[in-house]
Parts: sequence; C-alpha cells; structure tokens
Amino acid sequence: MKTKKKIIRTIFSIAGIVAALCVAVIAFFAIKGAIMWNNAKSEHPIDALVTQLQSADGFARISELPDFYIDAVISVEDRKFRTHNGINLKSIARALLYDIKSLSFEQGGSTITQQLAKNLWFTQEKKIERKFAEVFAAFELEHTLSKDEIFELYVNTIYFGSDYYGITAASRGYFGKVPSELSEHECAMLAGLPNAPSAYSPDESPELARQRLGMVLDSMERNGVITAARAEEVMAAA
Repeated sequence: MKTKKKIIRTIFSIAGIVAALCVAVIAFFAIKGAIMWNNAKSEHPIDALVTQLQSADGFARISELPDFYIDAVISVEDRKFRTHNGINLKSIARALLYDIKSLSFEQGGSTITQQLAKNLWFTQEKKIERKFAEVFAAFELEHTLSKDEIFELYVNTIYFGSDYYGITAASRGYFGKVPSELSEHECAMLAGLPNAPSAYSPDESPELARQRLGMVLDSMERNGVITAARAEEVMAAA
C-alpha cells in the first residue's frame, strides 16, 4: 500500500513539475510575443497603416462587396468572426494539440483578425512568439476598428494567387470585373483561394479551383448560410 501511495505521489509530483515548466515556457514566449508586437506597432502604427491602405487605388469598401462573397469568406475562414474578440480559443486549442502531437506548427487556428495582423505586421515564419504577437495584435485591432473595417482590410490585403493581392485585383484579373459585379459562383471561388492560392488559382488549375468552389459552398451550407438547393444551383452555374 505504501509503495502504491509513493508511486501516486511521484506521478503527481512529476505532473506538477511538467505543468510548471509548461506555464513557464508559455509565459516566456508570451513576453517575447508582446515585445515583438510593441516593436511592430511602433514602426507601423495602426491608424497610419489603415489610412494608407484605405487610400490606395483599388481599395474595396465593404459596401462594394457582394453579400454572397462576404458570407462565403466568413463561412470558410472564420464563421464566428462577427462575435469573437479577435481569437477563437477553441480553434487555437485544437490547433495547439495537433501541433504538439505532430511536433510541427502546421495548424494555426487563426481568425480573420489574426490573419490580418499577420499580413500587416509579421512574416509567415512559424514561430511561437510570432503567434503570441499575432494574438496581441488581433486584440488591439478589435479594440480599434469595427468588424467591417477589419473585414475590408483583410480582403484588400490577402493573396489570391497569380500575383493578385486584394479582392479588386483578383476580381479584375480572374474575371475582368470589379467586385460588385461578381456572380455568386465567382464570389465563392474567390473566397476559397486564399487557403492555398497557388494550388487553387483558376489560371493554374481550373479543376482544383472548381473543387475548392464546391468545398466553399459545402461550408456555407453546413453553417446555414445557404440551402443545399442553392449550393447546387451556384455550382451548376460555374
């Protein structure tokens, strides 16, 4: 009995040490992330950066974007975008568990706000401190800007493949239209491109682009944005 109790105490002691080390490591990288964010913000203040982007040629306001495109992007990228505070803890936890199991940083669990932060201030390099910096930046973006402004900035800065940056360039480049003229299947196709722009580019692989279109419509259907019948109609028109 004493041996059993001793083993249990040893297990709890080891678990406590491991937990303490985990907290220390997280705190270490969180501090590094905070420093990284403060440096990035000092070099490129939010207000100045937003003003510069909004005054650029081809910047598409949310009023110029079809509702179907907005719904498609939110459905496939961040379905809780309108309600979260910049991060999705459930998605981050799921991504973190995957990364720990696979010993990689393949899963990001990023919201639209986090992706915008990454595009504006940070590189694509997968470092733990950069992820923390991204979270701090996302909180500040949500505090400073409206959801519509965040969405506008996101779709105007993301890469759509074929050297097209921003929704206006992608709309004109792929379909010869301004964003407000996009059809529903064109909206859904563009909404799916940023996930893997090189692979899903209609210029590079029309078949993969069509498959991705179907995935976006499936996501919209699962999230209750459109009905199955409408998804079939949009797919048929592509």
